[in-house]
Amino acid sequence: MLKKGLTVSIIFEAESANYGEGVGNVASLKKISRGDHEMYSYISRQALRYNIVDQMEAATTPIGNDKKVLQFHPDASIADYAEIDLFGYMKTAKPTRTRAAVVRLSNAVSLESYNTDLEFLTNKNLFDRYKKATGQQGDEINGGNIAQSEIHKSFYAYTVAVDLDKVGIDENDGVEIPSVERAKRVNTLLQTLKFLYRDIKGRRENLAPIFAIGGVYDIKNPFFENRLKLKQNRLSVQTILNVLEEDMVIKENTKVGLIKGILENDAEIESELHATSIAEFFQSLQSAVESYYQQAGE
Repeated sequence: MLKKGLTVSIIFEAESANYGEGVGNVASLKKISRGDHEMYSYISRQALRYNIVDQMEAATTPIGNDKKVLQFHPDASIADYAEIDLFGYMKTAKPTRTRAAVVRLSNAVSLESYNTDLEFLTNKNLFDRYKKATGQQGDEINGGNIAQSEIHKSFYAYTVAVDLDKVGIDENDGVEIPSVERAKRVNTLLQTLKFLYRDIKGRRENLAPIFAIGGVYDIKNPFFENRLKLKQNRLSVQTILNVLEEDMVIKENTKVGLIKGILENDAEIESELHATSIAEFFQSLQSAVESYYQQAGE
């Protein structure tokens, strides 16, 4: 089977979509700092993986327990479970077997810096209802403390990379599933990315792309990872053009999708990158995936 890789880099807009360990009564966003002395919130790849697997309806792999760590059941096979086919496994039951993920995710890092915004939270409604029901006064009631939560609304960028030639093949168990099923699993993943969302703190955040770029390539490199830059709500088109100019094959196989009306330089993106709609972008990738596996199965 020819070695092929699929890579997609995505920009979406969301608010406060991943929290880390809190300090006292303050819920802290997951953040990283850069050399520009700014902080950037991020959504971890583990969080993205959770939402992707859940929305693919693939979180059905049976779980085992070797009395030391929870893990996938040693008898679970990629033939039956797309989750461990796409995202790998480690089974410590002797003999130990490990299969690396064939779908790799980066963190979704904000493209705009975090400026220490805080939201103040209370349970005032319950507090008032309890006072009314019991006749107790505020000083007599526990549990009415104010909490704080860091908040950040921003554009985020992340990258997905798929080893197409390794999907559906597990040398540990001698399993190789049909090409039709391989194509179906990858295209289900793409369809999930197209409509991805995340439930957090009573909100449903839309993680669906407003901009996407990628394709199916002979070179397994996430070409556009860390290359999507925004400044004053404008995408740096020249940075992307520089990547495309590195190799004509990259340029010929790259597709671009855009939802118009959000970024300031829509016209430039359309003219310079030949952007189509997000729907057309994903349809072109799905067609390329089907074509690859059809050729592989012949």
